[in-house]
Amino acid sequence: MEVSVIKIGNSKGIRLPKSLLERYNIKDSVELVFEKEQIVVRPVSNPRKGWEDAFREMHQSGDDRLLIDDVFDDEIPEEWS
Repeated sequence: MEVSVIKIGNSKGIRLPKSLLERYNIKDSVELVFEKEQIVVRPVSNPRKGWEDAFREMHQSGDDRLLIDDVFDDEIPEEWS
């Protein structure tokens, strides 16, 4: 696909068609990867987005307690030194 380079203020940029934005789930930002004489445009992947809020909510509801003790009754911590 060929697209034109357009003037944007003092810079230049390219305009991506809506169909590409939707197909590759491109929202507000992209990652540029520079390879052998190529520029690869990738959607930004943020797999941990929202984790901080989820952990905060877990803490507030008390769901962040250990299910198993981190030290067992028969364990001797000095052995691990």
